[in-house]
Amino acid sequence: MTMRKADLLIRNVLIAENGPAFDIAIEAGKISAIGPQLKCEAITEHDGEGLFAFAGFVDSHIHLDKACILDRCTICEGTLAEAVRETSRAKEGFDEEDVYRRAARVVEKAIVSGTNRMRTFVEVDPRAGLRSFEAIKRIRRDYAFAIDIEICAFAQEGLTGEPDTLALLQAALRDGADLIGGCPYTDRDPVAHVRQVFDLAQVHGTAVDFHLDFDLDPDHTSLPAVIDETVARGYQGRVSIGHVTNLSAMAPERVLEIASLLGNAGVALTVLPVTDLFLTGRDADRLVPRGLAPAHLLARHGVTTSVATNNVLNPFTPFGDVSLMRMANLYANVAQLSRREDIEAVFGMVGARAAALMRQPHGLATGAPADIVLLDCEGPVDAVRTVGKAVRGWKDGKQTFENGRPRLLRP
Repeated sequence: MTMRKADLLIRNVLIAENGPAFDIAIEAGKISAIGPQLKCEAITEHDGEGLFAFAGFVDSHIHLDKACILDRCTICEGTLAEAVRETSRAKEGFDEEDVYRRAARVVEKAIVSGTNRMRTFVEVDPRAGLRSFEAIKRIRRDYAFAIDIEICAFAQEGLTGEPDTLALLQAALRDGADLIGGCPYTDRDPVAHVRQVFDLAQVHGTAVDFHLDFDLDPDHTSLPAVIDETVARGYQGRVSIGHVTNLSAMAPERVLEIASLLGNAGVALTVLPVTDLFLTGRDADRLVPRGLAPAHLLARHGVTTSVATNNVLNPFTPFGDVSLMRMANLYANVAQLSRREDIEAVFGMVGARAAALMRQPHGLATGAPADIVLLDCEGPVDAVRTVGKAVRGWKDGKQTFENGRPRLLRP
């Protein structure tokens, strides 16, 4: 293929599992051509070294505001209730600069791990006020050169009993929040909580994202309320839910029924492997349940599913390096997946499928934004199996990180 010019030409990359080498030409921040041995006049050429190129990881569910607070929390029980309680106490002391510093630390790790898009929840209530929200708005602006950050104004500790939270959420939605999030299981009236969150979403024209059914009781659920409101308000395709760990305690036929309900209502699902594994099953002294919603099964039946980070170094998850590649590998291990098509689907859950959940385009194609990450692997399946390392990346055609490829130094 012959072209006239390009700002950047990335040569010798894979774009499919074990496929032939391709070149990617970039002009004015967009992909202008993809093909073998492109001939053009390029300002800069880069050797892709046979690495696998894709459009970058998408973290559809993370909490930047409360990351890296282990030094100010006590973990004795390892339960969800304790995590909510300890974090609530800690966030009263958050100030804008403190949140900014901790969030920046996490965002920078995410970028060099190959993530170039994320949705972060930010708690807005009388304890945190709008301090965390203001900090994350600055993060969104300051790191826009490398990552697109979507802010979800979030009611972590209930809504129906706190009118001040409602007012603060409205203020955040007027001042730059991209969508609204709720947590029915912490509210004294979960159904009313769901309804009020939808009310806010409709007034401000935003999408909705709920933390839902975070336990192992298959009969304890707010899912019907979410599905009913989604359909009644014509919100299909604009609603997502996270956790739903009680799906792991249901019989397969019941899971398929719920898959049909979610698919028909256009409700997407995010699984948070590290947090779900850490917090669930605490009352079992042997054969501890995994507590992981079967995203791969739901995906087979038309549900948009993703795998995401959730929390980093706090009482909800006292671990984390913000690597979605590691998260995909963890999910595949815990879900006991081995078939190539299932492994490839998991790769999509931290990439294209996660972007679809956020209603954003994703992929390498002529005319698409030149958001490109090179992984040290042979393709999506190999990436998940081997936790393929992100070597370097570009955002809008400008390089944003460089990790270097490992070299063995023989004597």
